[in-house]
Amino acid sequence: MPRTIAAPRAPRYDSARAIADLSAADPKLAKLIQRAGPFRLRIASTQSPFEALVESIVYQQLHGKAAATIHRRLLESFAEPAPHPDGSARILVHPTAQHILDAPNEQLRAAGLSANKTLALRDLAAKTLDGAVPTLQQVRRMSDEAIIEHLTQVRGIGRWTVEMFLIFRLGRPDVLPTSDYGVRKGFALTFGKLKPADKVTPADLPTAAEMEKRGQRWQPWRSIASWYLWRACDLASGALEPSV
Repeated sequence: MPRTIAAPRAPRYDSARAIADLSAADPKLAKLIQRAGPFRLRIASTQSPFEALVESIVYQQLHGKAAATIHRRLLESFAEPAPHPDGSARILVHPTAQHILDAPNEQLRAAGLSANKTLALRDLAAKTLDGAVPTLQQVRRMSDEAIIEHLTQVRGIGRWTVEMFLIFRLGRPDVLPTSDYGVRKGFALTFGKLKPADKVTPADLPTAAEMEKRGQRWQPWRSIASWYLWRACDLASGALEPSV
């Protein structure tokens, strides 16, 4: 049966301790944390790997608003009419892997999925059913690298996608996505010579080795550090007002 979608919540780790440890370990990062303000990351911790990766595949190479529309259309195409508790709307549910495999191409394409994403969703569904994609219970007992190894077997799923799953779905505290553009730009703004008004060039961005070297001092809280590097980009663009 389709499963009702739960609201996001705060991660289970101690974010106050993480911020204290990061601030003590790296004075420059401490200044960014002060300027960016409270840690507000929320995770969809009840999502299964299948559900989270469906969303990731839909969102690939699309702006957030367009991807959200397609994702909602996809979910609604499987929804059974069900009254909301207050009687105002239907409860949004998530299809199972078998639902995706059984759905005709016309249904998936009508939601706005490309041919490649339709193939990727079907491959994800098949690998979920045959056990290549672990369950939520299994994945919670696996290491970060083991999860990356398993999930990158799916068509269209690369390391970056799994790293986002680790940070934003499982709430893993020690992930540093060194290929992420926003994290790299935030690193350059915080630790390099890049200024907010500068046009970014490839030479401005750090290498993975540079990020990993500095990131050693952030362990075991590199996910929290990454979240603040994204906020460095928001501060530079004016999307976030400095708190101090």
